[in-house]
Amino acid sequence: MQYQDVISRLNALADPQKVAIKRDKFGIEANHSLGIYHKDLKVIAKEIGTDNKLAIKLFDSGIYEARILCSKIYDPGSITQKQMKKWVSSFENWEICDSFCMGLFSKSSHAIPKAIEWSKNNNEFIKRAAFVIQASYGFSHKNEANKCFEQFFPYIEAEAKDERIYVKKAVSWALRNIGKRNVDLHCLAISVANRISKLENRSAKWIAKDALSELNSPSVNMLDYPRERYRN
Repeated sequence: MQYQDVISRLNALADPQKVAIKRDKFGIEANHSLGIYHKDLKVIAKEIGTDNKLAIKLFDSGIYEARILCSKIYDPGSITQKQMKKWVSSFENWEICDSFCMGLFSKSSHAIPKAIEWSKNNNEFIKRAAFVIQASYGFSHKNEANKCFEQFFPYIEAEAKDERIYVKKAVSWALRNIGKRNVDLHCLAISVANRISKLENRSAKWIAKDALSELNSPSVNMLDYPRERYRN
């Protein structure tokens, strides 16, 4: 599919009412948005397949949905740190942040260093990106050792006091997902959450409560990764 074909397809799907719905219902504020739902972009991405050159052209178009589409067709193995820096600096809401971090950044060879580096960034969505990578890294690296995830705990604790909603939600998400990976990380994540709960900070207490509510639930969904170790 050529660039202009994709742009024409996106323009045909444009719906101003969806722009308003996404803003009012989901808090998604985006410049140059056409009003296309994520599920419809996934259909187009599946038709295109992997196409790095097209992905870059779509991102540079400035159209919000074209940028999200970029995250779905770019090869994670090809992405450079320079490209990641450029793209993460443009994130304006949680949707595009999560699309890039879950589908692309967390699958790249730069995922861990960026998850650490960006956790100390002051920009709300760059910092969120760090913790979304931490939350999603395990799904694309199912055989990764526990020590890989343990290194994220100090950054989760360090940023638990951030009061911004999209940061604190991502911090809790990272802590919960790491804690659901296997029984050993589950115990460590609960210990981290308990330490966070003792911090005199509203955000920290919210994160701890949110994480402990799921991790201590009898119905918590343990993933047992790596399976060769935890399901033998």
